[in-house]
Amino acid sequence: MRRIIVIVLLVVAILGVGLWWNYFHRSQAEEVFAAERRVTLWSSMATVREPLATLGYGERLEVVSRLGDNLEVRTGQGLVGWVDARQLLDAALWNRVAKLNEQARAMPAQAFGHTKVVSNLRIEAGREGQRIIQLGRYVPLDVLARKVVEVPVDAKAEDSEEETSAKKEDWMLVRAQVKDLGELSGWMLGRFIELDMPSPLPDYATSAGMHVVGWFELDRVPDTEGTMRPQYLVVGQRSGEGQPCDFTLLRVYTWSARRRRYETAFIESNVCGMLPVRVEQPEHPGGDATFTFAAAGDNGDEPLEYRMHQTLVRRVRSGEKPHAHKSSH
Repeated sequence: MRRIIVIVLLVVAILGVGLWWNYFHRSQAEEVFAAERRVTLWSSMATVREPLATLGYGERLEVVSRLGDNLEVRTGQGLVGWVDARQLLDAALWNRVAKLNEQARAMPAQAFGHTKVVSNLRIEAGREGQRIIQLGRYVPLDVLARKVVEVPVDAKAEDSEEETSAKKEDWMLVRAQVKDLGELSGWMLGRFIELDMPSPLPDYATSAGMHVVGWFELDRVPDTEGTMRPQYLVVGQRSGEGQPCDFTLLRVYTWSARRRRYETAFIESNVCGMLPVRVEQPEHPGGDATFTFAAAGDNGDEPLEYRMHQTLVRRVRSGEKPHAHKSSH
């Protein structure tokens, strides 16, 4: 009887140690996450192999072993198979992605557009930034910020079929609306973004020789038919990418109910503005709208504020009476 009890206790101890070791091993296992919309889990790395499952973007996996550029992983359902490591994000990068998404969610949109071509979304601005995901064409984007990055000397246009000869290029922080995945934020090449400007702003920007960086609705006014027409602030620059200022030109377009067209109510062409531009729309119809941004000056960056009353736009200066500017298109 005593011998049976000893054997039972020994078996229980072995099982306990096994469970503890399994729990400890799993809690210490390296985590990785699927980095493509569809990642195939293979039965082996042999030439003849079978697909075991299709993993979705962001699916958590545990690393079992490594073989060159391939990882043996375990899914949350306990399925074990092999995956190309280039289709995965490590835990550190995944945490950075989550943090960037949280930060971007609180940032105001500066423009809206979509991807022109298949584009890589990266955790940092620049071709050397780690890729978060590859976006297809026509993915809706909110443009949030801009950063100028030097092109590596030996860089190849991996995001395009053409090689770039520019020394510097614009990278934009975007909030992408990815089908079936929701919002994903990251950096992408600015020239791969097609802006979706409301009519007739593209025509006005072209006639002004402006490369648009962002636009904002200041308020809405009624026309003769009772329709509410938005009035816009547009910011941009004349030169191409790689410039130190996010924008150098300001234009405010207001609606003329009598002439039934938009007119240029305000022009500023000598500013080194930095995104973001923040707009406060009027609290009630007929009220004043304001917009602010930081601008580079002789004494460093300084905040600038502008106020629009009806069709009059004035720069608000500390300790000064605002001076109104007005011009017609």
